[in-house]
Amino acid sequence: MKFSKRPHRPLRRPFVIGLTGSIGMGKSTAAQMFEREGVPVFDADAEVHRLQARGGALVPAIEARFPGTTGPDGVDRQKLGALVLGNTHELAALEAIVHPAVARAQREFLMRNRARDVVILDIPLLFERGGWRKVGAIAVVSAPAWVQTKRVMRRPGMTYAKLKAIRHLQVPDRVKRARADFIIETARPKRETHREIRRIASCFRSR
Repeated sequence: MKFSKRPHRPLRRPFVIGLTGSIGMGKSTAAQMFEREGVPVFDADAEVHRLQARGGALVPAIEARFPGTTGPDGVDRQKLGALVLGNTHELAALEAIVHPAVARAQREFLMRNRARDVVILDIPLLFERGGWRKVGAIAVVSAPAWVQTKRVMRRPGMTYAKLKAIRHLQVPDRVKRARADFIIETARPKRETHREIRRIASCFRSR
């Protein structure tokens, strides 16, 4: 576990930890472990899925801007991804629809948990979108590049070209590690990763 020397905001309730990591690093597993330790987690990816699923609040706006990318079950993520991945203009248009809705949900989460000692904001693009400025500490989930590649290539529809494009949009792992307050290694056995997460959670509960 690494402690950063960067200045923190004053400890207040709840203390907000930003959890992030590049694709395939094991961030979702780490978030689940925090939840098992009783730490509330706001999952930005899960919120996006909810907003884009059948009956989701963003489905009409996405269909209007990207015709043909939705259906009875909501947004077809494969079709939408094919339009925006590698296209800066189209990606920005999608983010203009999605990000405000996710930000609202995040604020509601913080209000619901304002009496808790510590909460987690699970945000994949914490560095890329400036979210690191709004948290008290940063936990980066990390693994060697070969482990990352092996995990990601198991996903349906994934190709090396698509993985390369995704990596291009994300801050490199080495940079995230350098800016982290805590580094959570996930290439080790899960029980060791969970032990590390328990230590982090305990650190803020006993502040």
